[in-house]
Formats: sequence, C-alpha cells, structure tokens
Amino acid sequence: MDIKYFDALIRAIDLINEGIHIIDTSGKIVYYNAAAKQLDEIDVDKAIGRHILEVYPSLTSETSTLLKVLQTGKPIYNIEQNFVNYKGDIISTLNSTIPIYYNNKVLGALEISRNITEVRELSEKIVNLQKKLYKGNSSQKKPSKSIAKYNFLDIIGQNEEMLNLKSLGTKAAMSDSPVMVAGSTGTGKELFVQAIHNSSKRNNKPFIAQNCAALPSNLLESILFGSAKGSFTGAEDRPGLFELANGGTLFLDEINSMPLSLQAKLLRVLQDGKVRRVGSITTTDVDVRIISAINTDIHTVVETKQLRKDLFFRLTVITLVVPDLSERKEDIPLLTEYFIKKYNKKCNKSFKGVSKEVLDIFIEYSWPGNVRELEHAVESVISLYDDEIIKKIYLPFQFKNYQKKNNISIDTNVIQPLNTAVEKVEKEIIISALKQTDYNISKTAKLIKIPRQTLQYKIKKLKIPFK
Repeated sequence: MDIKYFDALIRAIDLINEGIHIIDTSGKIVYYNAAAKQLDEIDVDKAIGRHILEVYPSLTSETSTLLKVLQTGKPIYNIEQNFVNYKGDIISTLNSTIPIYYNNKVLGALEISRNITEVRELSEKIVNLQKKLYKGNSSQKKPSKSIAKYNFLDIIGQNEEMLNLKSLGTKAAMSDSPVMVAGSTGTGKELFVQAIHNSSKRNNKPFIAQNCAALPSNLLESILFGSAKGSFTGAEDRPGLFELANGGTLFLDEINSMPLSLQAKLLRVLQDGKVRRVGSITTTDVDVRIISAINTDIHTVVETKQLRKDLFFRLTVITLVVPDLSERKEDIPLLTEYFIKKYNKKCNKSFKGVSKEVLDIFIEYSWPGNVRELEHAVESVISLYDDEIIKKIYLPFQFKNYQKKNNISIDTNVIQPLNTAVEKVEKEIIISALKQTDYNISKTAKLIKIPRQTLQYKIKKLKIPFK
C-alpha cells in the first residue's frame, strides 16, 4: 500500500468514536487510536510497544478480550469488559475483537471498544433505587406503593377484540402463569401488563419493568440476576431484579431483543425458580411472576431466531395480542375524547372536540404510531393552541397534506354523537370497498386493512346488506 494512502487511513481511523487497539502475537500494543486514548486516559506514546497487561494491570490473560482472541484465534463480538484505569476509575467497554491472519497464521488481534461506563452506572443506580423502593428498611414488610399504576379501566375501547382481551387479561390476573403481550409499538401493551399485575394477588408486591433492548448480554445478566463481589472489576454484592421482584411481577419488555445466550440462563431460572448471581456459587429461591412483551409478529419470532423455541413456549402460557389502532378504528372517537379531557386538565384548556374534517382524517389515517401517535397529536394541539375545536390547521406535520381517500360526507348541520358519526363513515367505506371487490370478503378486508373476522363483525353490526 502506498504510504500516503496508509497515512490517510490511519488519520481516518483516528476520527472514529470507538476505541481501536491492535496487538501483535506477543501481546504488545502496536496501534492505539485517539478514541482509545480518551477512553483509557493513557498517552499513545506510553502505550505503543508495551504489553497489554502492563498498560491495563487490572486485566488478566483470562479477562482480556484481546489476549483471549490471540490465544484461540476465534473472533468474539459484543463482550463486556471491565477494568480500572490509572486514575482508579472503573471503565466498562463493549468489545468486538477479531484475530488478524496472514497466510493462515495469526499475526495479532484487533479490537473495537465502545464505552458503556455511563450505561452500567445508570443501570446500577436504577437497581439500587429499586432495591431501596421495594425493600425499604428491615421492618417494612410490604412496599407502600407499586410502580404499576394502570388497571383495566384505563384501557379505553369498545372494539370487540379489545373487550375480549380485557376479559382474557382479568382471567390471566387470577393465575401465576407466564403471560406474553404482543403488539406493535404504541398499542398499549404495558397498560395490559400493569393491569394484570394490579388485578392479581401480587398487587401489593413489587412490580419491576426492564427493557431488554440495547443492553449488552453481560450487563443485562448482572442487572437481572445480580452480582457477587469480585465477579468482575468493581463488582459488589448486589441483588438482581429477580431477587428484588420476589413475590411480585417482573416485566421483561422487548424480550425478543435479549441475546440468545442469556435466554438460556433465563429459561433455567424460570424452570428451577432459583437464581444465581454472576460470579456466585450459591443460588437463591425466587417466586416471581414473569410477564413479557414483544413488538414484532408473534408468529415469526421463533423462526427468525429472535427467541429460543423452548423459552418462547415457556413464556406464552397465556398470550395477548394487542391490535393496531388501524384495526379498531371505532375506538378512535373514544380515545380522542379521552385524550382531549386529559390534556385539557393538564394544560388548563377547554377544547370540546374535533372538527368533522379532523374526525374524517383520524378515521382514514393509518396510524403507524398507533394509540401513542394519536395521544401525541392531541397533546400537540392542546399544548400549542387555544380554541374549542381541534381543526386540521392545528394538526402535526404528518396530517398537514393528508387527503381524504373517499368522497364520504356527514351532515354537519345535525349534531350527533361521535360514535354515530364514525359508524356512518365506516358503513359507507365498507359498502364502497365491497362494491369495488365484487363483495369478496377477503379482498375487501385487505383493501381497507382490517382482519377478515373484524370485517364480518362490522357487516353484521352495521347491518350492511350483503349479496
């Protein structure tokens, strides 16, 4: 390689935010970029040419990811490493390390490190706060207040499928079986989760929620199961969320994002009812009800290898699939009215409803953000404007250029309940779609983007004549 191109490559690598180390076969550092210097607070000149364990004395040949790859010749990805820098600060990094081969011989190892020290510190603070909240002093037998604040009355909707889900949820609350709640982002999965806990016999015990996304396996493992002193650099004896949730409910959100290696350990805890802290040789009995949630298609989560099959069947003893808002549009007027009241109170405003044009848009809009998007739309208008009616000109950007897809109208000279107006719009849309598909139920359902069973229910409910 031309030397000028090599120099340009090195300068480019120095601009990367992640730390990069390269060691040779003897374990000596041969390259160390600017981000690594900032992370470790060691001058490049002092690091180059010295053995990795000399520069990082808190590491060993067993704990150093670079030396491990050098010994095995196999790459490792997204492994957490903890070390103490020369200032005495505990640093946590997420490392991906690969061997460097030439003519089938290992010449060294290259490592890319991302600083996750703040993530670990924040996570440990949260665990400590949860410990204080739920354990309190030794004389407090029960927590004074549960974090779960929603119950089934907070789930707004008259859609048949939602009513069935609420009924199923109340029955699920009476058991201790694991529950999985599936649904797109913004559909209200956590409302069901909290409602189940608050309706259960565990409602005066801890409710702890943990999102499983965007956390390295090692860090998530110590958060869930706890850690023993000395299990890794800076580790202290600390209970995990399973111990803190003992007697109550542990909600694992986005569990399909949990690394597969950790899923196996989770399955063992669910089967045995025993948890072992990271680095410990002893186990602790725990009595925890697991509720999990996924934001992807429940029918494909196993075949796409997001969840182990054995864990999936363990978690889905009871399953609730929350429909998208686009599949229960008859609930839009109810939800809109609810959010108007909520943000009127919060913002000290006096909106009374929405215009016909806005209602038409809300009914026809696809709502990719589901109920959360509807809530934010109402919140935006009430926060920014003063009026009695929500008008199209007040709506957020995604609605500004929205055009109606059908020439369906309602007589605005006659004041009528929102539910009645929605039913009339729905009836006209369905009749129009049926005509376009020559009264083919499957094609009509696909055209207006609702389940076939929902369409059949609406045809019967709205008394639509069918050929």
